[in-house]
Amino acid sequence: MNTPATAAIANTASTALSTRIRDVQEAARGVTTLYPRSYILQCIKEDRFPDELWQKLGEFGLLGLSVPEEYGGSGGGVLEITALNEALALAGVPTLFLVVTGLGRVPIMRHGTPEQIRKYVTPTCTGEKKLCFAITEPNAGTNSFAMTTLATPDGDGWVLNGQKVFISGARDADYMLVIARTTKASEVKHRADGISLFVLDMKTPGIQLTQLNIQVETAERQYMVFFDNVKLPADALIGEAGKGAKLMFEGLNSERLLAAGAAIGLGDYALAKAVAYSKERKPFGKPIGSYQALQHRMAQAKAQIEASRLMTYNAAERFDAGEDAGAHANMAKLLGSQAAVAAIEAALQTHGGYGFDRDYDIITLWPMVRLLEIAPINNEMLLNYIGEHVLGLPKSY
Repeated sequence: MNTPATAAIANTASTALSTRIRDVQEAARGVTTLYPRSYILQCIKEDRFPDELWQKLGEFGLLGLSVPEEYGGSGGGVLEITALNEALALAGVPTLFLVVTGLGRVPIMRHGTPEQIRKYVTPTCTGEKKLCFAITEPNAGTNSFAMTTLATPDGDGWVLNGQKVFISGARDADYMLVIARTTKASEVKHRADGISLFVLDMKTPGIQLTQLNIQVETAERQYMVFFDNVKLPADALIGEAGKGAKLMFEGLNSERLLAAGAAIGLGDYALAKAVAYSKERKPFGKPIGSYQALQHRMAQAKAQIEASRLMTYNAAERFDAGEDAGAHANMAKLLGSQAAVAAIEAALQTHGGYGFDRDYDIITLWPMVRLLEIAPINNEMLLNYIGEHVLGLPKSY
């Protein structure tokens, strides 16, 4: 039986598209039934990766979505893995690792050699290996072109030095896709030149992790990662040295869609809790859900969620078709994160003081949802992109 959220999803697209989404989400429910919200909260409490959930996703073939069958995957594209991310969030079990895995595999699949794909991507389809992603640096922040992490030639390979920050799941990853410079920013004519992509084995000597004190209710922790003369083999380089900026943005566009999927899923999850509570709570003898002040707030959030869902899957279709999906991916993440915040705010207001009681599991959702307006890219930069690249306005920064 379809849930209201699933039915809404099915109405957002053509029959073929809605079938692709529905099939993924029905399979995902087979996993989230076994590992519900209570499971992920226990993993967070114990500070451990949700291995049982992750392995079951691999067993069901869900981790292999977006990877061709010839490489051990389940086929489909970014649309399917976005649908999976939404399905997990709809059940209250979002995982940042699926976001970083999904985006990290894109440039490897599109520009890696068959040997690199089999080595770095294929094992992630079963959950045997996990892949995280590292781009942000303490001083560069959103300006990735100003990164200083540097890979220098060393015989047949490379030596990596520098540091990254806000790296989700670095402790639990087997591989890390690292964005680094192979030519310093001060030595290139165009800021996008001299950027390269490397896949790093996390067991390589010279890597140090420092856990950040980030208060977000997710099973994945955030880390500062230091690289001290880390030796990389020749096959660690994805694509051509110094030409990685385009590859980087291909991955980042898929990241925006995966983040949007998580946002709309979490928004719908929170809104469902608000609706259920508002039907039962009767301090003045009638359900508070009948009060327009609350009802309109929830209705507005629902409208925003459905609009962002349309944009998200439209953008995913464009991405998988090989079109330039940058504008649509940015809009999807912008709208999805705003819709999720509207939903959680409605849920908090509906629950009143109980919304701040952790046992009601509303306030526990707020940090993750609010984070999505900042990460993986802040909404202000998305608006800058839309202003400049869609509306044709002068560059604002």
